[in-house]
Amino acid sequence: MGKKLKGKDLINIGFPKNNTVNIALGQIHRYRKREKKDRILREVKEVLDNLDDYENHVVWGKIVEAIKKPVELRLHELRTTRVPFTIFGENEIDDQAIFQLYDSLKLPIAVKGALMPDAHTGYGLPIGGVLATDNAVIPYGVGVDIGCRMSMSLFSMKASYLKGKKHAFTNILREHTKFGMNETHTVKHDHPIFERSEFQEIPMLKSLHGKAYKQLGTSGGGNHFVEFGIATITDPKNEWDLPCGEYVALLSHSGSRGLGANIAKHYTYLATKQCPLPKNVQHLAWLDLDTHDGQEYWLSMNLAGEYAKACHDNIHARIAKLMGSQVIARIENHHNFAWLEEVDGIKRVVHRKGATPAAKGELGIIPGSMTAPGFIVRGKGNPDSLNSASHGAGRKYSRRKCKETFTKSSLKSELKKHDVELIGGGIDEAPMAYKNIKKVIQNQFDLIDVLGTFQPKIVRMDK
Repeated sequence: MGKKLKGKDLINIGFPKNNTVNIALGQIHRYRKREKKDRILREVKEVLDNLDDYENHVVWGKIVEAIKKPVELRLHELRTTRVPFTIFGENEIDDQAIFQLYDSLKLPIAVKGALMPDAHTGYGLPIGGVLATDNAVIPYGVGVDIGCRMSMSLFSMKASYLKGKKHAFTNILREHTKFGMNETHTVKHDHPIFERSEFQEIPMLKSLHGKAYKQLGTSGGGNHFVEFGIATITDPKNEWDLPCGEYVALLSHSGSRGLGANIAKHYTYLATKQCPLPKNVQHLAWLDLDTHDGQEYWLSMNLAGEYAKACHDNIHARIAKLMGSQVIARIENHHNFAWLEEVDGIKRVVHRKGATPAAKGELGIIPGSMTAPGFIVRGKGNPDSLNSASHGAGRKYSRRKCKETFTKSSLKSELKKHDVELIGGGIDEAPMAYKNIKKVIQNQFDLIDVLGTFQPKIVRMDK
């Protein structure tokens, strides 16, 4: 941009002497820093003289908003009392997770909350936390892995084939799944999502388009997996009209990869700058949905959710083709997301950070661990849980504690006991790290009906 553009340059062309100058400099340095100073000043003067024409502009719209509706930055005080909430399976949840929920319930924007029985401590909202807010979205209430998702395919193949052809199934996962920060496929996989207008209209997303393209159909590290197992349908009135019995199934768990992580980082930064809060709850900073940044985050979050689905669809389609088998049922759900839903008759923003949507009739998957069964469920639509259920068994031991407590030999022994083959994975994801999934399910029979189970047999995780 040649000589660096400064605040006094903007004031000289008519900018008000307030925080608008800082916002304008932020937008210019973020999105137009390589352009000449004189050209930028001419363009910004044009914006200043014609505010209405630039109200919805992807870069200048935020400046117009700051001029027309200046916001006074002030420290937000927490309420002295909590909004209504319900905790499911409280005896199984650590105190710190409960205290984190309590803090969120005192936010000025909070309306109602709930805590699922798999809950444990997180950043901002606890994992397993559900929070309804009034016209505001909390980036850390959604989480870093936006749209993290469970996806299951049931195949027409007999369950016995999995045992008989274990070597072939293991090779499919070993050779045709990719995990971790830098893993991409050597053959690019195209998808209509890359034509979405958000990738062109939102400057930050434009810069992430190439990374998202390369990572399509890959999975993250940590607790993310792709696994073969046996699904057992136990409800004769299931949605797919399948006979009760056992089926070969593929289950995947992953999110929006680098795309979602970068969206979370960017908008969390903006939220903390615009929404000062007491230090202990700064991770709960929010964006008003009536603002430029709030709308931009909402569009970006929804795109990341669709991208996560595209990754799972790609994985399942490729593996089904390699298996040469027909998919006879598909079940999937997000669990790190925010939705616009009715709460007590009023439209609210419902954050589910590690919680499964469980509206009446809504299908979902609640996994256990690499040796414990997962559960195929149908929501009951319980308003006390804000139409939610747990997203898994929940951690009993932190990753650090796992490394201090368990050994490779204890992990191998546990896997052998349950006849599970593991490719990759580590001590921090040992089955012993997780709560008893059967207890967790028992603590939410008011929230879900169980349609069947899934028993992992060949598990693929990051190295």
